[in-house]
Amino acid sequence: MAILRLVLCVTGVYSCFLLWAIAQERLSVPFASIDGSSSQKFKSVMFLGTCQSALSVVSAFLYMLLRRKPSQTFTDLLGLEHTPTPGHQTSDKHPSKPDTRYSRTNLLLRYLQCSIFITSAAPFGFASLSYISYPAMVLGKSCKLVPVMIMNVLLYRRKFAPHKYLVVAMVTTGITIFMGLAPSKPAKAKASVTPNGNLIGLTYLLINLAIDGATNSTQDEIFARHKVTGQQMMLWINLFSTAVTVVLEMLPLPYIPVIHPSETGTEWNTALTFIREHPSIKLPLLQFAITGALGQLFIFETLQHFGSLTLVTITLTRKVFTMLLSVVWYGHKLSPAQWIGAGVVFAGISVEAFVKTPKGVHVKKVVQEKEVAKLKSV
Repeated sequence: MAILRLVLCVTGVYSCFLLWAIAQERLSVPFASIDGSSSQKFKSVMFLGTCQSALSVVSAFLYMLLRRKPSQTFTDLLGLEHTPTPGHQTSDKHPSKPDTRYSRTNLLLRYLQCSIFITSAAPFGFASLSYISYPAMVLGKSCKLVPVMIMNVLLYRRKFAPHKYLVVAMVTTGITIFMGLAPSKPAKAKASVTPNGNLIGLTYLLINLAIDGATNSTQDEIFARHKVTGQQMMLWINLFSTAVTVVLEMLPLPYIPVIHPSETGTEWNTALTFIREHPSIKLPLLQFAITGALGQLFIFETLQHFGSLTLVTITLTRKVFTMLLSVVWYGHKLSPAQWIGAGVVFAGISVEAFVKTPKGVHVKKVVQEKEVAKLKSV
């Protein structure tokens, strides 16, 4: 039974996120109009986020309902039944007064903070694809440990094990080789006519990674302060993300590069108009939203039954196959030097994945590590 469950989890993660990666890259290139007279890119990145986050809310809620215990209240199901960690029930200065840092309000505000970060980061990731190849973006996203570590140190004064600094050095060196020794001919048409296209794409990617780092460090802080599950966090962050993006899409905002590319009207109307005039976008858009939402559930299932080490191993190999699939599927060309850079990056991630857990670690610490590892693993 355990072997069948593991096969199901691995198959689910691979299939969902490989299909998700194909759909994401497809959404970054032009779509032909319904009459075939022209082709345009879909620029409403915020609408893409709304589609995926809305389906993620539904999938997380259904998953929680299916796994609900008979004695569990609805408030507890949603992770709003506050159970403070021992030693944190009261304020240090006022022992009789509850500490608001561990309150339900604080938890919801942290969820909102994460959703705002996620909403802000996504447009920069998609914008980078107009200047750099998808394999380059995948490799850059594999270096997420760097901004996560920096933001944890800057925002929450956390420290890390020595091997993590080795990982940071390896992935940074690898991405530098990959980006610095890219072929002189840009992979994207726009980059070929835009001066310093690779530099612009790399800048967008770095902004995306920095915001992702702030998101992950905040999620780490939520797990450290509050007793919540991954599914509960998945539901609330996606719920807030959906609400935030829908409100922004309904507002007649002015043109803002990357963040709000629509020059007239609202983002919502612009997206719907584009879909009507370019019906070929419907399939990759649906594929992007469904596979992204379902893929998260397979990640949480893997964590619950097999732990974070197995999950990191699966997601590591998934990133390798995502990049290779993009190279084969869309015909990207990588130079020998870029393959070396990619190898250095994945070797660094492998160090992180296969470092053994020290003996004698307290059970509570292991459980917390399992919760933290699932955040933005893909």
